[in-house]
Amino acid sequence: MGYKDTLNLPQTSFSMRANLATKEPEILDFWDEIGLYQKTLARNKGRKSFILHDGPPYSNGDIHMGHALNKVLKDMIVKYKSLRGYYAPYVPGWDNHGLPIENKVVEMVKEENLELDRMELRRRCRDYALHFVDVQRQQFKRLGVRGDWENPYLTLSNEYEAIIVKVFSELVAGGYVYRGLRPIHWCTSCQTALAEAEIEYEMKVSPSIYVKFPVKEDPQGIFGGKKGFILIWTTTPWTIPANLAIVVHPEYDYVILKTREEELYLVAQELVERVAAEAHLEDYQIVARYKGGDLKDLICTHPFLARPSPVLLGDYVTLDQGTGCVHTAPGHGREDFLTGQQYGLEILCPVDERGIFDDRAGQFRGMYVEDANPLVVEAIAQNGLLLKVGQVEHQYPHCWRCHNPVIFRTTVQWFMSVDHQGLRQKALKEIDQVEWIPRWGRNRIYAMVAERPDWCLSRQRFWGVGIPIFYCQKCGEPILDKRAIECVYELVKKEGSDAWFTKNPEEILPSDFNCPSCGGNSFRKENDILDVWFDSGSSHRAVLETRPELSWPADMYLEGSDQHRGWFNSSLMVSMATRDRAPYRSVLTHGFMVDDKGRKMAKSLGNVISPLDVMRDSGADILRLWVSSTDYRGDVGISPSILKQVTDTYRRIRNTARFLLGNLYDFDPDVKALPYQDLWEVDRWALQRLRRLTEQVTRAYQEYQFHLVYHYISNFCAVEMSARYLDILKDRLYTSAPDAPGRRSAQTVLFKILTYLTSLLCPVLSFTCEEIWQSTPDFQGKEESIHLRPWPDPSEIPVEEEVERKFDEIMTARDEVFKRLEVLRGQKTIGDSLRARVRLFTDDENLYSHLMENRKSLEELYMVSEIEVERELSGREPTISLRMGRMALEVEPAAGKKCERCWKYLPSVGSNIKHPQVCAGCLEILELLGIEVLTKL
Repeated sequence: MGYKDTLNLPQTSFSMRANLATKEPEILDFWDEIGLYQKTLARNKGRKSFILHDGPPYSNGDIHMGHALNKVLKDMIVKYKSLRGYYAPYVPGWDNHGLPIENKVVEMVKEENLELDRMELRRRCRDYALHFVDVQRQQFKRLGVRGDWENPYLTLSNEYEAIIVKVFSELVAGGYVYRGLRPIHWCTSCQTALAEAEIEYEMKVSPSIYVKFPVKEDPQGIFGGKKGFILIWTTTPWTIPANLAIVVHPEYDYVILKTREEELYLVAQELVERVAAEAHLEDYQIVARYKGGDLKDLICTHPFLARPSPVLLGDYVTLDQGTGCVHTAPGHGREDFLTGQQYGLEILCPVDERGIFDDRAGQFRGMYVEDANPLVVEAIAQNGLLLKVGQVEHQYPHCWRCHNPVIFRTTVQWFMSVDHQGLRQKALKEIDQVEWIPRWGRNRIYAMVAERPDWCLSRQRFWGVGIPIFYCQKCGEPILDKRAIECVYELVKKEGSDAWFTKNPEEILPSDFNCPSCGGNSFRKENDILDVWFDSGSSHRAVLETRPELSWPADMYLEGSDQHRGWFNSSLMVSMATRDRAPYRSVLTHGFMVDDKGRKMAKSLGNVISPLDVMRDSGADILRLWVSSTDYRGDVGISPSILKQVTDTYRRIRNTARFLLGNLYDFDPDVKALPYQDLWEVDRWALQRLRRLTEQVTRAYQEYQFHLVYHYISNFCAVEMSARYLDILKDRLYTSAPDAPGRRSAQTVLFKILTYLTSLLCPVLSFTCEEIWQSTPDFQGKEESIHLRPWPDPSEIPVEEEVERKFDEIMTARDEVFKRLEVLRGQKTIGDSLRARVRLFTDDENLYSHLMENRKSLEELYMVSEIEVERELSGREPTISLRMGRMALEVEPAAGKKCERCWKYLPSVGSNIKHPQVCAGCLEILELLGIEVLTKL
């Protein structure tokens, strides 16, 4: 047997190669077998709760990287809270209604050349939604997200749909719901109304035209009795057929320009130069000035239709673009509509649900609005009223699902008033009672609530919860009656929302029910469905108030930053109207996915990365570590190069854990751990670093700064451990006698570091930490899973600031030693550092005592064969000034030969006849072991 067999070399089943793609599913099976989710709840039952309410994703397709980011962030928070002792249930949910699913099913039906009725389409939508609930459930579980996956909430369940009807009933009873003619965003592709939350702004190239509206009546003589024109500018020529007025600001200054051609144009004074430049007006003169309020009696004629276009006043007119004279079509714009109502104009909207002009559009009848643009421009030009035509690229509202441009269309819809009973102001006040993470989220949602219009609740689609309103066949009035809606609630609770569409009013309403307005007893049902944001906006009522393990309000909502105008907003409105407070105590938002160049993910750019591919090739823990590495408060970058950096960090963490485990193979924590006071001072220094790490990481988790968790632990493993402490321990761990106090001191600390580090990483590297835990030496009370272990308590480690300071200074001296070693290597005097010895000189008694007490640790720390300490400077110039005193050092080749067991170069090698290759220290260990060793290797 050789000397190698006398060493305590690392032994562990924890492999260097992670092989996560294979191991993680096995760990998932283990968690399922032991019922981990239920055990985490049982462990903390009766303690303070932390409820993170899951915002429901749509069940329509495989998960993407945005899903992964969102769910892992939630999972890290819930797991951290659970480890801290909170009762932290996590109930996942899915949004099962709405356009995302209906559009996909319609596409599939078209491919099959089928025509389906409403109920068959709804059945297919249900099947499609439930299929992807199962698909996404498995994918989220594969990410390591822990929750009640067998009992999620589904917005298509009877119970949930019934709560939607109940919430609607409460809003009706509170006077918030009304039916009215309003301008709304309308998607001509999806043929439905859209709420603000369903609008995305994208770049669009539109026509840009300057149009001359001839002045027909000028009773105040604004144009001095001469022929004049009012200039308007628009990027939607197709709305000109619906023009009924021109609006100017009453307080702005307006001027009349006289052109070289002797034409007179009215524009805002501040915009003269811009208009002149864009419309190529040369040699113009300003011949008159007026306040906008002076222009109110002017009446123009339409550019190609035989109707007037009067000048009206409006304080919403701006001077950031255009002419300051706003073309107004009450049927196609919010301000236009309000102006029309104020001045008694017809609300003319000659466009149907497909975006096709009807008979009221005259010569453009039967044309799609966008296709009509060039023909409208041509009609204006034929009358000599087109001053300039061009193109402009600008932000324009698009449908969130089909991504096509939308139009403003005035139709009769169901709305929720956001100003009824001061709701808007109450919501704005409540916003300041909520913690917003990051803080700028408060300003974002505040602005959106302050500016939002009434909520358009109705949708002209099939897949959703029907609006539970009856109409009297006799008088035509909608029945906003609590008793009637209560009947619908009971029906939906029992049979689901399909029953609303299959049953007649007579089958739903009591036989003695009569119209409150006229007493009629014959009714019809509303055909529209509720906005899908009303579904999810009611989730706090349908989930938090009905699940026994949950409570209202939630401690946290967590979604992407777009939800300030989406789920956060709709939930706030519903909650303030029905519960008079926000449904959440805190709201955390994250950014959107981009690549390493800051570009959005797009198939056309080839930069889309699927979380399924990453999990298959590298493992879920790589994705989880990537999530923790990001500063989610802004847009979040991912690319192959970013994932490679994260993988390198993972490898360093794994290798650190493997080193720790490998050197604990013969360590029984219950028997062989040393009390704190018996630990070597350098080991106590390592515990001080661990204590600080625990405090830092805990604070970072508490403040939801996961990127700091990543950097703290990465630095601890790479610098504090691998490059320092673990490196200097190797000689003590490998060459000491197995039960030597110095080795047991090191193992005691390694075990503490391992258990703390595994717990600190558990919310992030959930799979790997479980694997580490199962390889950790058994001890009394060891938990079945790392996820059941309490959070590390840094106060368990005594505070020794003096030890920390002393060894931090010694580490500074280490850098100087390494510089000297490099000089010797460069001179070819030595090879590795064990070929050297270090001589330390000091005339400070305290420093001398400290160096002598830790001489063996210093040999480890400086990685040399021998440390010699002398109590004098002997005329040497101190090269290092420490707080403890001044010190000089010399680095020189070590005396003696190489020990074949510990590899140090020492004078004692060769002094023993029986073991000439071994130093005196190793000889003592061999004799202590009682092992017969060959005299030759």
